[in-house]
Amino acid sequence: MIYLICSILGSVSVGVFFKYIKRFSINIFEIIIINYVITSLLSFFIFDVDFTQLSSAMPWLVILSLGILLPTIFVAQFRSIQYAGLIKTDIAQRLSLLIPILAAIFIFHEELNAMRYWALGIGLLSVYFILQKAETTQTTTSSKSTWYLLSTFFGFGIIDICFKQLALYSVIPYTQSLFYVFFTALILSLLIYTLVVKKNILRLSKLNLVSGIFIGGLNFVNIIFYMKAHHHFSSNPTIVFAGMNFGVIFLGTLFGYTLFNEKLSVKNIIGLGLAACAITLLVLSLG
Repeated sequence: MIYLICSILGSVSVGVFFKYIKRFSINIFEIIIINYVITSLLSFFIFDVDFTQLSSAMPWLVILSLGILLPTIFVAQFRSIQYAGLIKTDIAQRLSLLIPILAAIFIFHEELNAMRYWALGIGLLSVYFILQKAETTQTTTSSKSTWYLLSTFFGFGIIDICFKQLALYSVIPYTQSLFYVFFTALILSLLIYTLVVKKNILRLSKLNLVSGIFIGGLNFVNIIFYMKAHHHFSSNPTIVFAGMNFGVIFLGTLFGYTLFNEKLSVKNIIGLGLAACAITLLVLSLG
């Protein structure tokens, strides 16, 4: 159980850190680059990457897609926390597990049981309530909040689909595939930053450097403990699935309310309850 708790803490800590550092003059693009430097290095040395196993048969399109999506949604998550708050962003991220279900229905033409259809319907309804704003919210801020929340919701869902496709490739270990994903994300982030964002050579501030190292370490630790939790509960993976989703929503709500004084409207609270209901149905459908 300690692995699962550590994974939950690692996931929520990223959001808490983003919420905290937004008050400082930071460059999220520089933080993202350093984050992928750290995750690439850690995955290379810890997962014992073997370049001799490289082949043209590897799912390069999936790896490239993840290399583009990961840093892009990283920015969306940061902006979502900035404009919508930690609570709503964590809920949107957890509800993104509904996207693979939609893909299963409309793309992969899988047959789903009735419980999953109920979970999908309730989950999508919860997204509507979570996106509702207080009447005092400024229009500009409200539109940005909605846009970034939806980007987080759909982005993490598509990333989940890509990682599931990556896991189907068995010629090299899944952990080694993660290295290529992180390294691709690093190269693309660096290119975009140099050619589009700053149009000059990367010059890091100490705050951005330290933040990037910290976020990279948290993300990697989160992955390690999540994998260990699945291994430990291999006979009952629903424990990990339910624990991770409920744990992140609970802690995200707790920290958002107590540490950052985030407020939820009545409609938002209804959305939170519906989200918990949807995840419960998904967990039950796995059994």
